Amino acid sequence: MITYEELHSQNHEITELSNILLYLLKDRSMCDTGACCELFHRYMDKVKEHIDLVDKNLISKLLTHDDHEIQKLVRNFMSGSQQIKRITSEYTRHWCPTHNRTEKRAELVISSHEDFLSDTDMMFHLILERILDETERLYPLIREISDKEQNAA
Repeated sequence: MITYEELHSQNHEITELSNILLYLLKDRSMCDTGACCELFHRYMDKVKEHIDLVDKNLISKLLTHDDHEIQKLVRNFMSGSQQIKRITSEYTRHWCPTHNRTEKRAELVISSHEDFLSDTDMMFHLILERILDETERLYPLIREISDKEQNAA
């Protein structure tokens, strides 16, 4: 069972990490530091965990709802989840290629800092839009149709 407080806390942490990373990554020399790479990978893990949690515990349960407008909203969120997963996967494949298969995490490999920043801004913006949509549309909807006030799922 997950509470709204836990969901909001995850959203806050992802937002905070994205703001810090966007600031750090603007400086090319920071991109190669171990601390920045660790923070970047923590961010990517948090995003994946959060989306999987929301999809599994919230969105999937609303698919069978009787209201077609709710079903439409849920399908839009599911589509958004797939888009974020595809974009983060492509981003990681491009900017964080694994140099050997035993490596758990690869370092950022940046050939063009300008292209890297553009891709990073786009990906972070997409994720922050998702968080905003969850907060403003999904969570209120679940509260509205659920008898439970404290637990989201």
